[in-house]
Amino acid sequence: MHRSRPQVFVKKCLIGIAVAILPTSLAALETTLSAPGAPKALVERIEETSSIATAEDRGLDTPLEILSAALSDYRTIVQILYDEGYFSPVVSIKLDGQEAANLSSLSVPAKINRALITVNTGPTFTFGTAIVEPVAPDTMLPEEFATGKLATTGAIQQAASAGVQGWRNAGHAKAAVDGQRVIARHVQKKLDAEIDLEPGPRLTFGKMIISGDTDVRHRSIEKIAGFPTGEVYSPEKIQRVGTRLRRTGTFNVVSIEEKDTPNADGTLDFDATFEDLPKRRLTFGVELASNAGLDLTATWTHRNVFRRAERLRFEAALRNIGGTEDLDGRIGLRLDQPDRLGPDDNTFWSALLERRNTENYNVSVASLAYGARRTFSDRLYAEASIGFQWSDADDAYGDGRKFRYFIIPFRSEWDQRDSKVSATRGYFLDAQVMPFVGLSRTETGLRMFFDGRGYTSLRTNGRIVLAGRAQLGSIIGPSPDGVTPDFLFFSGGAGTVRGQPFESLGIPVGGGVAGGKSFLGLSGEVRGKITDTISLVGFYDYGVVDTSSFIGSGAEYHSGAGLGVRYDLGGFGPLRLDLALPVQGDTGDGLQFYIGIGQAF
Repeated sequence: MHRSRPQVFVKKCLIGIAVAILPTSLAALETTLSAPGAPKALVERIEETSSIATAEDRGLDTPLEILSAALSDYRTIVQILYDEGYFSPVVSIKLDGQEAANLSSLSVPAKINRALITVNTGPTFTFGTAIVEPVAPDTMLPEEFATGKLATTGAIQQAASAGVQGWRNAGHAKAAVDGQRVIARHVQKKLDAEIDLEPGPRLTFGKMIISGDTDVRHRSIEKIAGFPTGEVYSPEKIQRVGTRLRRTGTFNVVSIEEKDTPNADGTLDFDATFEDLPKRRLTFGVELASNAGLDLTATWTHRNVFRRAERLRFEAALRNIGGTEDLDGRIGLRLDQPDRLGPDDNTFWSALLERRNTENYNVSVASLAYGARRTFSDRLYAEASIGFQWSDADDAYGDGRKFRYFIIPFRSEWDQRDSKVSATRGYFLDAQVMPFVGLSRTETGLRMFFDGRGYTSLRTNGRIVLAGRAQLGSIIGPSPDGVTPDFLFFSGGAGTVRGQPFESLGIPVGGGVAGGKSFLGLSGEVRGKITDTISLVGFYDYGVVDTSSFIGSGAEYHSGAGLGVRYDLGGFGPLRLDLALPVQGDTGDGLQFYIGIGQAF
């Protein structure tokens, strides 16, 4: 469509007026920072924090935005200098030669091309007076807040926080800073800091008032929480309450907040707000080994089954899909009841049906048990149970053998790893002891198993990690042919010795192989990161099985070694591929491979 000349003229006029009344900065802002004599780390911190120095990254385009950033930078840079112990600094920010502080936001220049930041730090100050009072017994003030130490605002804040926390730990829940006096003596280069605290009254726990969208019965919440009504206030005790409730796995949100005002009787009430997690959860797992085929696992969890924060867990596994051995699997059920005994304790029911088909034995197992668990911390627990187990087995000692047991399993786990899926430091200990009483002419004895793992990082960034594992097992009491084969010990496969076929090492019996009464497994890995997501692993595994309850000189042994690749999947752990070959023993021949999610141990 043809436009008339008047229309074009009017359009050009409007564009010109818009350009005139809307200041813009078409060219990139040229920024210079000058801080003579300042440490390099300090200069870098100012550069990273300053709004002007990072104007382009922040998308500051117009002169008004640049001026506003410059005005805020005075305070920002001075605060950084105070944090580093400089209490007599001089900061200048010039925009096209004019001090930013002297410019008015009502008459912003049409264009700003250059910014010059000049910082004169002045001398560092040390504390002359450093006082916090009154201080509760056993309060640990920061070492940095003391006469003669470098004076920083961070040290003052930490001292104030430590002083308040000291009173809170002593039962004074409403302790606060009542006032502080900070005086800079420029001639002496000293900073005097005095912090006054107001402890407030010593309080005891009142009531926990429950609210929020939760289907869990309030009585069950109270029993699980173990709220310490009547006891002297302690932040640690209220933290334990929250931990106990989160540990049930029922809640998505657990918020426990103290009331602003204590009660007249010296008690302090708390508001507890809850939000439930989805009722059901489904998970899957898969692992592939060269000769053992594909293993599939699935778990189905139902939370809060009877509105008492219970957790019902159903587990199913199908093994040896496409492998050299017959298909087998298991079905397991466990119901945890956290409100039966009280805080830090829960009871549980467990049931198991399993069929195991291996080259050396076939066994069908059924068990039912009832027990209790004590949780000492998020990293340590112990549990014990009583139950019955029925086993029907075909092995090297004969076919159709039946075993009936009354079992009393004990187990404890202590997990000090920095990560459950890919540890770089710490340790993990798993101890199991199970007395078993034979029924219907089955022999009686004791089974023990220990699994210890340790990790250390050769560098602080965890790029090279050494990992080690030791497994020990022993059966005391019955003869080797008087024990169900699933109690005995074999070696070989992903969980013991990679490079050797699964459970290939045992004790020769006639023309077959049976499990041993004792077992020793040792594994070592060197894990090195190539990139942030890809790692290479070198490993060596060694396994020993013996006929007696303790490893002797005539024991059977084998070993394997290989290389692996890990690809980090984030919170799921690494995707694992291990390639291994036999090193010692005659139980295996040729390359074995293993694929799974998570580290081998």
